[in-house]
Amino acid sequence: MSRGIDYSAWDHIYVSDDEDASSPFVDTPSLFRMRHRSRLENMAAFQQRGEDLHTNFAECQRLLQETQGRLQHLEEGMKEGDADEEQEAELKKVQCEVEKLKKDEKSFQLLMEEHERDGKKLPWNVDTISKEGFSKSVLNISSSRKQGTLEEKVEKHKTFVEKFAEEIKHFGMLRRWDDSQKYLSDHPHLVCEETANYLIVICIDYEIEEKHALMEQIAHQAIVVQFILDLGRTLGVDPRGCFRQFFSKIKTADKPYQEAFNHELDLLRERICKCAQLRMDGAMKELEEEEKQKRLGPGGLDPVEVYESLPKEIQRSFDEKNIQMLQEAMNRMDPEEGRYHMKRCIDSGLWVPEARESDEEEEED
Repeated sequence: MSRGIDYSAWDHIYVSDDEDASSPFVDTPSLFRMRHRSRLENMAAFQQRGEDLHTNFAECQRLLQETQGRLQHLEEGMKEGDADEEQEAELKKVQCEVEKLKKDEKSFQLLMEEHERDGKKLPWNVDTISKEGFSKSVLNISSSRKQGTLEEKVEKHKTFVEKFAEEIKHFGMLRRWDDSQKYLSDHPHLVCEETANYLIVICIDYEIEEKHALMEQIAHQAIVVQFILDLGRTLGVDPRGCFRQFFSKIKTADKPYQEAFNHELDLLRERICKCAQLRMDGAMKELEEEEKQKRLGPGGLDPVEVYESLPKEIQRSFDEKNIQMLQEAMNRMDPEEGRYHMKRCIDSGLWVPEARESDEEEEED
């Protein structure tokens, strides 16, 4: 049994930007812009404070390292000979600086930890939930995390697809947002990379079969899964616990978010068409190579290639199956060139001298 999903992280999400103003004397759009601008300014100030703390902390560490170096140098100098009052005073001064810098370093560290805790307590809003991350390409993903060897990934994908292929195909055919959300709610194990990858494989198969409408439908669902996975990575949570947030957002999406989704969908369709074309080209090359291997002559030459390299007159003698014309064409050629073409004809199977000699013997009998 899979472990339950903790939804407590979503308990205090501030997702509305349309603070209702019921008074007829309030300009609601202006109020909205004012509140939105105020929140953005507060977010920027909070972020700037964190950056300043990190900068000051790094500077404090640098100064501490330099002062400790001076202190070590003074201590070594005093060990080598008698120290005068001036050196002792300098030593005490540097020791006091080291102690002060250590206290400052600890203070900055505590302030950064407090700032990080305050950041985690801040409620999410439309600007933090829909921050950059949805507009980037979600295919062609190369995760920086090591998740086993390539063989293990392939085996995991194969096992997953064998077990849930029908469920994935069913999800791929859903068209309404509500239907997709309900199906993932009933089958949360489908919220994973294996589902997205298998949907793309199905898309390529449909495109090869020239079932373009089905390909576009499945591609849409593949992007849905990829956006849910990307949302989970952005928020740092299990994607199985945030797919409801994706559907809630996409159903009320603003124009930039919807455009980002459609842009990724268009990119996926283009890649699917290219992959399908590459697969068809590869299949055609394999078929041509098989046919070529089948028709190779006794000398290992392709009769089609040899025929196309022959002079026009010799080609015509083969077309008309006229041996007399072939002999006359050979006689008019340079002997060396004639032997070259005749050897290639024999090696490719275009000319079989043994068969011709046998036919002449049968005619004489």
